[in-house]
Amino acid sequence: MSEKIKRLKRELKYKGAIVDFYQDTMEIDGTHTATWDFISHKGAAAVVPVTEDGKILMVRQYRNALERYTLEVPAGALDAADEPGIVCAGRELEEETGFRSENLEWLITLRTTVAFCNERIEVFVARDLIPSRQHLDEDEFIDLKAYTLEELKEKIFSGEIEDSKTIAALLAYETKYRKTE
Repeated sequence: MSEKIKRLKRELKYKGAIVDFYQDTMEIDGTHTATWDFISHKGAAAVVPVTEDGKILMVRQYRNALERYTLEVPAGALDAADEPGIVCAGRELEEETGFRSENLEWLITLRTTVAFCNERIEVFVARDLIPSRQHLDEDEFIDLKAYTLEELKEKIFSGEIEDSKTIAALLAYETKYRKTE
């Protein structure tokens, strides 16, 4: 196994609205070089909104990369790389669901694609939901629906829910807060 890996050069190839794409030249064991892709992402936050009766609010939205609608926990990008995840989670909760919460609790932190991207998503649980109103971005079209955890697990294991942050968030929520048989 290579013990000495050093970046020799990082070259910006594309600067996007959400991610920046770089090509890294890496030295391995001082004997050869390799070219690795790197995608820089400023980070994101997600939230598992739990209603008073224990259901979870989910958003259905179109995802261009998949060319279809997906069912996900509310989430969004940080406004800046140094924005606290809890601030972003609270904002996204209200923007996407029309509810806010003064009771956000950290659940897990995810790294989505460690082979080539530094994206970090902090996931929170929101309880004691307070009705507000949605504040969707200009390009967001979201349907909101509440599900039981059992319904959502069925959707995960049937393949209907494939989004990794949503799967990790829901199963972590179940593990931490719900007793399973």
